[in-house]
Amino acid sequence: MTSPRTGGRILVDALITHGVDRAFCVPGESYLAVLDALYDARNRIDLVTCRQETGAAFMAEAYGKLTGRPGICFATRGPGATNASNGVHTAFQDSTPMILFIGQVARDQADREAFQEIDFRRMFGQMCKWVAQIDDAARIPEYVRRAFQVASSGRPGPVVLALPEDMLAKPALAVDTASYARLNQHPGPAEMARLRTILAEAQRPLMVVGGAGWTAAASDDIQAFAAANDLPTGCAFRRQDCFDNLDPRYAGDVGIAINPKLAARVREADVIVAVGPRLGEMTTGGYKLLEPPVPVQRLVHVFPEPEELNRVYGAELAICADLSSFAKAARQMPPVESPPWAAWTAAAHADYLAHMEAPKSPGELDMGAVMATVRRMLPAEAIVTNGAGNYTTWAHRFYRFRRYGTQLAPTNGTMGYGVPAAVAAKLVHPERPVVAFSGDGCFLMTGQELATAVQYRANIVILLINNGMYGTIRMHQERRYPGRVMGTDLVNPDFVALAKAYGAHGEAIRRTEDFAPAFTRALAADRPTLLELFIDPEAITPNTTLSALSRQG
Repeated sequence: MTSPRTGGRILVDALITHGVDRAFCVPGESYLAVLDALYDARNRIDLVTCRQETGAAFMAEAYGKLTGRPGICFATRGPGATNASNGVHTAFQDSTPMILFIGQVARDQADREAFQEIDFRRMFGQMCKWVAQIDDAARIPEYVRRAFQVASSGRPGPVVLALPEDMLAKPALAVDTASYARLNQHPGPAEMARLRTILAEAQRPLMVVGGAGWTAAASDDIQAFAAANDLPTGCAFRRQDCFDNLDPRYAGDVGIAINPKLAARVREADVIVAVGPRLGEMTTGGYKLLEPPVPVQRLVHVFPEPEELNRVYGAELAICADLSSFAKAARQMPPVESPPWAAWTAAAHADYLAHMEAPKSPGELDMGAVMATVRRMLPAEAIVTNGAGNYTTWAHRFYRFRRYGTQLAPTNGTMGYGVPAAVAAKLVHPERPVVAFSGDGCFLMTGQELATAVQYRANIVILLINNGMYGTIRMHQERRYPGRVMGTDLVNPDFVALAKAYGAHGEAIRRTEDFAPAFTRALAADRPTLLELFIDPEAITPNTTLSALSRQG
């Protein structure tokens, strides 16, 4: 356009140019000009008003995971920005494309510690891929295009842009740009030939898939590569939907509470092909399954960002490529003929199936039986979300992910993620069942977003697992300081009554036999539903009890 527009209008026009169809926010006076411009674009951009900036940022992050496009969040300055920072940290460690726009004090008030003023460059400097402030409205298209490019290219991640409120309100002449395009990096023929040579020399190979940047097509391609080479495959921490868990080559998840037999298999492998994960602390068992700087296993590491390759682990073969391009090339690679590891692969899958057998948990409500019901009743396309806490072990170990794009779980271990992520998922895919696992401590960190679910008719199902404590910390407490409980007990509200007060449906479940009928009603409900599952505090993990931990400590 050549006529003057407010900075707010220029920004909204830029969002439309880059294909934004939904944004999440808590409104703030510092970006009123953007809200005004969004009013005129309300038929093109769906603005979802949330109840706290943490929830809004989590929703934007979940949107980025589901779509592969940057999730958009708006927050006001100061307190709004600090609340939203949790979502930015999640997007950074989870490698999720996301852009956070923050209202900022007027330019003529800068550096005076004006009302709610924060230097966002210093605040977010180590938490995102790029942070900047737009002081000239004429340059908004330039900054926004760069934000989309940076957020989506290489290793995806968050970008933060600060918007002085006077800049947004004043008219300016600005030249619009073309839409961004994600840049792809392809593996070279020599790299793929070297990969095949390394595989052909292996006796006990193991592939580990994870990280960000997958698509349904890439997941299909990597599964075809595994099938052609009869390659046992595990999924990195909270990336279990990258590979069909029903595949006979699936070995389980390589993360917290890893199957001990799978952990041993990682150590015993002579070749590790890591496609996508950073190989961080959670996936490597505290950097012990693979030991830096040079692991005993021959390591092939595929990652889309050159700075990450050979950063912690020296790889025999480092391939800088986006996952879609690599997976396609791997599928086309001539397979290893008559690989000698057929028994190794079969044993890995058998170990996984055995680990899926849930021991009975203490109390009247058996979480193993609950998970069997969830697994049986949910279709392959259902989306499952969670936050952080010991309750997540049940979902990670006993649910089977069959398609890419069905798991939303924070690899940075943040609490409160599950409910907002479920709301975003239901808005993106209203036709698919969405189930959020939440602990009693986890839920109350962002449970107010249940109001957002009701407002936007995002009919999610929340399975709230109530054991009256911060279970993970209590577990560590009993291990290290047995009998000295401090700070981990919780006195909870009536969650069913709370859900009904929000306008959702709620039921309390205390016995195993009551769960399946309630879950059936929840999936069919015409509103969001919260099922409060009361479990015995002794059921601290699938494998042990609080009392046993205390005795061992």
